[in-house]
Amino acid sequence: MKFTKVHSLGNDFLIINEDETPGLSEKGTLAMHICDRHTGVGADGLLLISTKDKEKNIFNFRIFNADGTEAEISGNGLRCAAAYLYHQKKIDSPRLNFITTAGSRECKLIKREKNLFKLKIEMGIPQLSSQDIPFYDGSIHEKIIDYPLSINQKIYNTTVISLGNPHCAIFVDRFPARIEWQQIGREIEVHPFFLKRTNVEFIRVLSRREIEVLFWERGVGETLSSGSGSCAAAVASILKNLTEKKVKVRTSMGDLTVEWEKEKVYQSGPSEIVFEGNYFTNQ
Repeated sequence: MKFTKVHSLGNDFLIINEDETPGLSEKGTLAMHICDRHTGVGADGLLLISTKDKEKNIFNFRIFNADGTEAEISGNGLRCAAAYLYHQKKIDSPRLNFITTAGSRECKLIKREKNLFKLKIEMGIPQLSSQDIPFYDGSIHEKIIDYPLSINQKIYNTTVISLGNPHCAIFVDRFPARIEWQQIGREIEVHPFFLKRTNVEFIRVLSRREIEVLFWERGVGETLSSGSGSCAAAVASILKNLTEKKVKVRTSMGDLTVEWEKEKVYQSGPSEIVFEGNYFTNQ
């Protein structure tokens, strides 16, 4: 089974073209095995791509986390998938569209240098109501800003949104020790108020135009960066009037740019082709 490894600021994915891999089954199980960093290839997630409409440059996109669960969308994953398609010369247009379970998402190629691509991805309209996230504490909320969430007898003020997948943002003056924020992220991810679990972002506001973020991703754990998480962190900062509507997001491995233009959110950043190979499987 042919695969390509791609990463965006350390958030790494394995990509399989379903058009070239007929009869692929048990995709969640495959994701668990191939993403294992000891007995598999190693990655945060598995991306499956197939052609929807070749003439219009439309492709199907599915993402499975390293634990085998399927996610709705991934910002970094979408950019990595686009980089793969350009690298494989599947398209020659600067624009393409992905069909995800969260809806259609447009991608634009900004520039290319060998196997490094800079791309801009549309991330859709942020969903703010508790029903759309989904988040349920017994009440319906139009917006969830500075919600007092209790974890281990401690209250965290959280801002909760969805970008096709759920996010919980926590603002800090300084980042906790790694073991501490990982434990907080792990417990918030599975908090019963989040009906489909949640991603967690720890955010430090540096200025009106720049934030720094640590990421705990649902079904993965700590990741070095996150596209949708960066967008969620920026949207949360904007909702709290802490930043402008164009924000540089500093991650552990580099920067992304997030813009909230009218209704939709966009993110721009790099994706790099790492290597190609064959994965041996009984499927």
